[in-house]
Amino acid sequence: MIKVQQEDFSLASEYEALWADAPKIGAIVTFTGLVRDFNADESVTGLFLEHYPGMTEKVLAQLVEDAKKRWPIINVRIIHRIGELKASDQIVFVGVNSEHREAAFAACEFLMDFLKTKAPFWKKEQRQSGDTWVEAKATDQERATRWQS
Repeated sequence: MIKVQQEDFSLASEYEALWADAPKIGAIVTFTGLVRDFNADESVTGLFLEHYPGMTEKVLAQLVEDAKKRWPIINVRIIHRIGELKASDQIVFVGVNSEHREAAFAACEFLMDFLKTKAPFWKKEQRQSGDTWVEAKATDQERATRWQS
């Protein structure tokens, strides 16, 4: 399940959806990203996220397929929010279930690393000094390259 939406999401509901595959599964791993109130030593009051409709969902679906080829995962849920968000709002949810924890942890981390580097999302931080588009971080790209071997 992949969703790109403005609405917030419920962690409990997403977890329950992953738990529905029990007893076939032995592990559920989730990640939830939040809007930080700082970046580069400057206060951030909010974030505006845009995406490329249709293409974004296609890229996310391909990332899920890539993860399923690498690990024996059973189910994946990805939600990424767009639009206006405030500090501490939820931005992204990635949840993975599998028979074993190693696969669930690795797949969840893989999905987040590539979501940050391949998915067509653009972020504009709202700061007191003015709004600023967020540039891609070299550290995110470095994290993604470790999966390419």
